[in-house]
Amino acid sequence: MEKRVAIIAVIVENYDSVDMLNDILHEYRQVIIGRMGIPYRAKNISVMSIAVDADSDTINALSGKIGKLKGVSVKTAVSGCCID
Repeated sequence: MEKRVAIIAVIVENYDSVDMLNDILHEYRQVIIGRMGIPYRAKNISVMSIAVDADSDTINALSGKIGKLKGVSVKTAVSGCCID
């Protein structure tokens, strides 16, 4: 399968899900290019962006697992062309 670059945007509103989120990210560490997390204390949430380089199935599986966590929202933007 062809690889694509994607950004996965995550908003964490339930801090009880953070350990599970970190476990998922550790499971997919081989495709993660980098990540940035920003705690927004005024709203009691965290905003995270995760850059990945993977095939579409892997990107979808990762974002799907994150999206199933309680109090966690996720959206994914995927590059239109394939990366070799």
